[in-house]
Amino acid sequence: MAPQPPPEMPLPQRLMALAQTLQFGWFVGHFTLLLTTLRYALAALKFSTNTRVASLCYRLGFLSAAVTYGIVVYKAYRPRVRSGQLPGGQAGVMKVLGDENVQYLFMALIWLYTKPILYALLPFAVYSTFHFLTYLRTNLLPTIFPPPPASPTSPGGSKPQSAFSESIAKFVKNNYDYSMHLVANLELFLWARIFCGALIFRNSWILLAIYTIFLRTRYSQSPFVRDALKGLEVRGNALAADNNIPDGAKNVWSTVKSGVKSFGEFTDLGKYLGGGGTPKKAQ
Repeated sequence: MAPQPPPEMPLPQRLMALAQTLQFGWFVGHFTLLLTTLRYALAALKFSTNTRVASLCYRLGFLSAAVTYGIVVYKAYRPRVRSGQLPGGQAGVMKVLGDENVQYLFMALIWLYTKPILYALLPFAVYSTFHFLTYLRTNLLPTIFPPPPASPTSPGGSKPQSAFSESIAKFVKNNYDYSMHLVANLELFLWARIFCGALIFRNSWILLAIYTIFLRTRYSQSPFVRDALKGLEVRGNALAADNNIPDGAKNVWSTVKSGVKSFGEFTDLGKYLGGGGTPKKAQ
């Protein structure tokens, strides 16, 4: 994290110093993604996603996502490559592929160059909401409104935060797990949308294969994705247990469950991506 500009500096100079950091570019990327997602969502509500403005917002949103995750990947791996700390060969490749930021960077580029899908921006927007709020609280607000010097009696000598900053911190803490569950369910829903789109030729089967690999990797790393899929299974089992459900539908559900489990066992990437340590959280 970049050091905070000294509070003795004039405000324009503090803002200029902050704006010259890569982390500020990361923040601007998340902010731009949120704005473009909001504008595209409004277009979707008006059934006007085919307009030039909506298309531009969609592409700009994923370009912003690619920039933000690209910055994180660059800052994480540039020093390792220079110092030779990154393992070579297959071990190095698997370590990089096991990084969630690399995975989301890859998917942002895929979405950027493929046909727009209505819900694709939403998981990225949820992540961006928390990153935007965290940077606002820890960097931007203290730069604009420097906190008073820490009191000798304050715990750990920490500087007091404004009520607004404390509200942001509380919101992030209280809603993080819920939002990660939301992202997981959105990604499962998005896979279903891509699958149905492939069946009626609204999107390519190649996109379905790519997103399936992405989601399978997320399943091996994210407890939220595993919980979301388990919840889907529980709800499906409850429906199948209803006596009013036709036997044919129950057989289809049983076949789908068996197929998903067989696919999961056959494509168990955990021994490759999960064996090299805890994967990094998306930033």
